[in-house]
Amino acid sequence: MAHESDKEYHHQNHLSRINLESALDWKIHDVGMVRQVVTNIGGINASTGSYDPILDYPFLMNCEYPPNSQEEHIFEAGIRIGAIVNGDTMVSIPNWNNAHQDYEYFPTGASDDTIWVATQGDTLDIPYWPNYVAISEQDFICRYSDYNITDIPLHTPLYLDVIQTSHAWSSYPFDKVIVYNYYVIPTRNNLQGAYVTYMMQGRVGNLQTGQLATDDDDVSMFVSEHNMAVIKDLPGGPDGTATSPVAIKIYPPEEWTDSLDWSFKWYGHHHQTPMRDKLIYEQQMVSNSIMQDQAEGGQSIFALTFGPFDVMVGDTIHFSAIEILGDGMDEIMKTAERLDILIEKDFKLPVAPPTPPLTFEIKSNKIILDWEPTSDDQNPELYTDPNRADSVEYPFEGYRVYKSTNNITGPWTLLAEYDLPANDIGSNIGLSYEFNDIGLLDYFEYFYSVTAYSREDSVLGFPELESSINRNAISVVPGPSPQPAIGQVVVIPNPYRGDIDYNTYDPKWEKNPSGRHWMEQDRRIQFTNLPGLCKINIYTLAGDLIKILQHNDPEKGYEDWNLTSTAGQAISSGIYLFMVEDAENGQVQVGNFVVIK
Repeated sequence: MAHESDKEYHHQNHLSRINLESALDWKIHDVGMVRQVVTNIGGINASTGSYDPILDYPFLMNCEYPPNSQEEHIFEAGIRIGAIVNGDTMVSIPNWNNAHQDYEYFPTGASDDTIWVATQGDTLDIPYWPNYVAISEQDFICRYSDYNITDIPLHTPLYLDVIQTSHAWSSYPFDKVIVYNYYVIPTRNNLQGAYVTYMMQGRVGNLQTGQLATDDDDVSMFVSEHNMAVIKDLPGGPDGTATSPVAIKIYPPEEWTDSLDWSFKWYGHHHQTPMRDKLIYEQQMVSNSIMQDQAEGGQSIFALTFGPFDVMVGDTIHFSAIEILGDGMDEIMKTAERLDILIEKDFKLPVAPPTPPLTFEIKSNKIILDWEPTSDDQNPELYTDPNRADSVEYPFEGYRVYKSTNNITGPWTLLAEYDLPANDIGSNIGLSYEFNDIGLLDYFEYFYSVTAYSREDSVLGFPELESSINRNAISVVPGPSPQPAIGQVVVIPNPYRGDIDYNTYDPKWEKNPSGRHWMEQDRRIQFTNLPGLCKINIYTLAGDLIKILQHNDPEKGYEDWNLTSTAGQAISSGIYLFMVEDAENGQVQVGNFVVIK
């Protein structure tokens, strides 16, 4: 493997040759139970530890399950395409490259060659896919090619365009899968003896403090009846015991299914992956061999390959790779069986109702939620579903109200459920469009969501479906309205104490964004009882100005500060002064607060 500094040099060198900054992109699937990053450089990884690829990705995890567990599963993953072109052996890959470790797939520099996002039923006019119709609750669409950068060391392009779509659902039984559809199109050369390899390096375990999970105790295995490779975490070890393995099930091109050879290989600390095109093709792709499952825990990389087939210029290789997570191997296997139905029906399965509109009103110690659809909203109660088999015209059944004191992605507590009256389903409590949550702590952050759910399809045996909790989740902080005048500004907590873990409060006083641990910039004090428009100057005891906060909010009377200076430096222990100036009348209040670290 190349040194991280070598990798960084080559990636920066690429960007100096071609302007891709407007197109390089990443998105996160988060409507279901899997939080998965997707990129448009050919991989489903954006963070790889001490080296971050050319994407501006701020988190530490690529694939988190369950939500907010900080349990990682994937270090890097993507497809390899190998073939013979005019007698030469060529392989194009998104990672694990030759000795230079360069990425080979990139989008064009066009601003519309980023990742497109759509929800089921949406129609997009994508330049390379006019009238694209979304098939899941969260579709990502992107295109990349192996020839947009042509001077990568030791890389000869196959001249492939790859269109990648990925799909996520919020409801059981497909809320723990991400479906990737690949459309590979040769643009210049006919491909002979072509193979496709899906390669993944696992990192299954719990996120360590400020670092990725380790790969000291992972193992790979092959499940032949599902054309599925799995990486799982052995019990114990420095990263604990993971809840879920991670699996990839392949659905190959239908026209070649009966004539394909399959290969499965895994690589550990003592089994180096081949790095040059000819070795990759001969040792990894053409081998037509199934290795025994990995028994000894350690680093685990699998290569799952199918082929060969010949492809002419302009033809398309279409196949699916489906990522499966769940509570242990039993659930992984059950999901793998259910996926056959999804593929057979070409993704035309019953769907959840649309997400309800959600608004809120802030009071002191109280939040009022409202989700009554207006004429401008898509009304969940009137949605229809042509994929149902029970002939129910309007399958909507009810609303559910959720709350979290932890994070905008949960975990969630069900506060209330309202369903249609006078039918034989549920409690028949009747519908409501408002919920008052009282007895809250002012200045603390709470999270809410309202979902709509359908009745089950008794003919298909399909369960009730619920819209995504995360899709319309909101962050709300109760508190009094802005003060009419200056004079009662208070700093909380005062003193601020570094020996107190404010992250453990319920609700939390301090918190970190999903995907990483708490960091210095997540500290928090709050100036309360502010007027709607004012300026807060913060000084050292010696009178040095270290920060100016502008408060401009007619709805809230407080402002947070993360204890960092204008230069982004964390302040030290000491006594600090503040001066709040009312922008309406020029009145000033001066006070102080203490920081103890």
